[in-house]
Amino acid sequence: MSLALEDHLAITELISLHGHLVDDGSLDRLEELFTSDAVYDLTDFGQEPLLGVEAIRAAAWALGAANPVAHHVTNVVVTASADGRVQVRSKGLGVQADGSCGSVSYDDTVLRTVDGWRISHRKVSLRRTPLGGKTQSG
Repeated sequence: MSLALEDHLAITELISLHGHLVDDGSLDRLEELFTSDAVYDLTDFGQEPLLGVEAIRAAAWALGAANPVAHHVTNVVVTASADGRVQVRSKGLGVQADGSCGSVSYDDTVLRTVDGWRISHRKVSLRRTPLGGKTQSG
């Protein structure tokens, strides 16, 4: 499957919108990002995957002041699949209220819906080790 430039732009904007909505506390707009049955995989954070928009919203509210004050997304790579799904890989930086920050990778599956592109699956992977933990062999 080939994607039109307009689709690439719409998907990249979708990925970028996540940080704006969460940082603004606009959790009532998460349906603009996710399918209703989306899976939000936070196993790297020691949590079970969240199932559905309501669970994603509830988890963000429950985290409260422990949420980052700023989510920054960069290095967005969009890859179309023959089955109509789109894989999106991006990097995220989260800045906490105390100024500390962390890095993650987002691996998303994005689907075209009647309302536009939406994330149906997101895996958030912590970035803690340089070079992905790989070392030179030999």
